[in-house]
Amino acid sequence: MALEGQRTLWEKFSKPLIKKMDNVDPVVLTWLTLPTGLIAAYLLWKADASSTGGLMLLGASILMLISMTLDGLDGTLARAKDATTRWGDFLDHTLDRVLDVTWIVAIGYNATWFTVDDVNAPELAWAAAMLMMLGSYMGTQAQAVSGSRNYRGFSRADRLVLTWLAVANTMLMAFMGWTNPAEWFGLGINPLSLLVLVCGIGGIYTFIVRFKDAYDELTELDEKEPLSTMTVRVNDDEE
Repeated sequence: MALEGQRTLWEKFSKPLIKKMDNVDPVVLTWLTLPTGLIAAYLLWKADASSTGGLMLLGASILMLISMTLDGLDGTLARAKDATTRWGDFLDHTLDRVLDVTWIVAIGYNATWFTVDDVNAPELAWAAAMLMMLGSYMGTQAQAVSGSRNYRGFSRADRLVLTWLAVANTMLMAFMGWTNPAEWFGLGINPLSLLVLVCGIGGIYTFIVRFKDAYDELTELDEKEPLSTMTVRVNDDEE
């Protein structure tokens, strides 16, 4: 919500780089987000509270930054080249959802940074991922029905920045050998566990906000142009 409106600023910032990419297919950039993001997920899963774990989290933060940059560049490049396609848009959103879930679940399977009563609890990360997807679903489903995209709530841009900051701060804790300074209902508290918690709560909030917005928009649209009227019009045209 806070960062989703900065797209214009991003496109202005990335313009010099885009000018040097005339021979690059935007879809290639989209596909490259997947391997970089998956390797980052593996590092998030395996990193412990040691200097080696700190280096793994450093690598994860770098790869995540590369993946996020590629994700921001593909659409900007496609628009600059007047090469936007439905397939490219579909692929971009699909891989976004794959990495959204993969990063959160990878954190959930990390037995050092995500524990409840000192026991790994990945099922909580799966629950948070499902709630995130429900929030995202409200935006895409509203677009499919009404034609307008809803970015309100805890947007992907907000989540990505928060995820990167959580990984970077956890990296510093790993180098110091410091894991969970506190517990909350048994949950070990650190930047990564807090991230999973915030993503779950943010998913619920986003679902509610976007559901209400969709209700308001679609009921108004139904009053102006009921589907029954549109069906009659289509049948008349066919005759």
